[in-house]
Amino acid sequence: MSNPILDIRDLHIALPPHADRPFAVQGLDLSIERDEIVCVVGESGSGKSLTGRAVMRLLPGPHVRATKGVIQFGGEDLLQVSEARMRSIRGARIAMIFQEPMTALNPLMTIGEQIDELVRIHRREPASKRRERARDILDDVGLPDPAKMLDAYPHEMSGGQRQRAMIAMALILEPELIIADEPTTALDVTTQAQILRLLKELQAKHHTGVLYITHDFGVVADIADRVVVMHNGLQVESGVADEVLNRPQEAYTRKLIAAVPSLTPGQRQAYDENDTALETQDLRKTFHTGGGLFGIGGRQVDAVRDVSIRLYRGTTLGVVGESGSGKSTLARLIVRLLEADSGSIMLDGQDQRALGRAELRKFRKRVQMVFQDPFGSLNPRYRVGRLISEGMIIHGTSTSEARRRTAELLELVGLETSAAGRFPHEFSGGQRQRIGLARALALDPEILVADEPVSALDVSVQAQVLKLLDDVRDRFGLSMLFITHDLRVAAQICDHIAVMSKGEVVEYEPTSRLFADPRHSYTRELLGSVPGRDWVVPDLT
Repeated sequence: MSNPILDIRDLHIALPPHADRPFAVQGLDLSIERDEIVCVVGESGSGKSLTGRAVMRLLPGPHVRATKGVIQFGGEDLLQVSEARMRSIRGARIAMIFQEPMTALNPLMTIGEQIDELVRIHRREPASKRRERARDILDDVGLPDPAKMLDAYPHEMSGGQRQRAMIAMALILEPELIIADEPTTALDVTTQAQILRLLKELQAKHHTGVLYITHDFGVVADIADRVVVMHNGLQVESGVADEVLNRPQEAYTRKLIAAVPSLTPGQRQAYDENDTALETQDLRKTFHTGGGLFGIGGRQVDAVRDVSIRLYRGTTLGVVGESGSGKSTLARLIVRLLEADSGSIMLDGQDQRALGRAELRKFRKRVQMVFQDPFGSLNPRYRVGRLISEGMIIHGTSTSEARRRTAELLELVGLETSAAGRFPHEFSGGQRQRIGLARALALDPEILVADEPVSALDVSVQAQVLKLLDDVRDRFGLSMLFITHDLRVAAQICDHIAVMSKGEVVEYEPTSRLFADPRHSYTRELLGSVPGRDWVVPDLT
């Protein structure tokens, strides 16, 4: 490094006394030059996000704090400067883009007010010039109708628009360093691709250094100049992106890269085209929002429009598309958590929409769902054993048999039987997803509907859960409807894929055929937006 704008040496960040290890970050060395993007990669708990917060002096003290090391920026050690000096640096010279803009943005202030507040604190400019500057930066980040967006509140914007607004706030004062903490993790691939392209363009335009925190190696392949890999607070490998991605030296890095799903579809097992597990015909659902008395003046959203799909027995059907495409609504219609306006859901030749209450109870036993957010779908007041066994007991299984079966299911999904006595908050995200799967399997379903079950998981945990789903499907003879926006995941686990856009299925093909020869322009756009599409995951076996 010739003259880095950020130079971190021997950084130690202590954890509270009751934590599982003494340091969140231990002995980290990291430098960033102007015009350079350095990606810090690692699983949850690796210390990568706390590293970014340490640079901003935003650690959740007093128990989580930097106890040793130097963070050199512009000739000053940020760990030693006064809080007043740090406030003058934060936002003006170093800016941060947070993972979840909805929690980082003030819901009571318009986007224009929040940008104006930042400029007003650091620059003495008239209000008219500040507003013009804010409008220009919103235009730079690609927000439609910037003048209108200045007066919008965060809840009135989409996820991608809120993230663009966060980037605009980070860039408004042309900082020398931007820290981006998982800024595209929850976004669709097309929006993600736009944000990454935008970040690179603006970084080059303003000659900014970027510290980009992520667990997505596809993103790393697209934007990184150098890569730092972290594990349990330790820096295990670092180097130029090409070397780390294609010729990793450390076992942990090799393990992470080996867990990245390939975009080349795997070989799937044969199936009987005459054996249909479930079929929808012309399924439709419309939502009505807003409006005054009697709904006059409200908005109508066709969430699912005449959707006809077929799930073959023993196979996995993937439903892919962006947020708002209707894929999660379709899943909820199929499991009868929402009622369709019209169309049919055929199971064994019978339309399940016509079922009475008693028959619906039997249907729910046959069709179970694994939700995207296991923490939100598991009752926090119940222990895991009760969460898994409750459904069995409701359907007539004795308490002793339900307990025995619960122990079997916990072992099946890779958890200790002692987990039955603990609460959901005592587990990691991947473990909670396994609990959700065990609960769904407790009733011996024929069909499993999985709604984005791995979207929030680290790549290695994701690989474990995907393998588990595949194994469980084969062991129990399940048929699976798999909702996802991750085409890498879809390529590896799905036999067929239905592509949804604006409530409609625009393409429906066997997975290998769809990836080899996508017919619809929207499908081609999705495939072209996959992070790291041009990076061939190396065979590290």
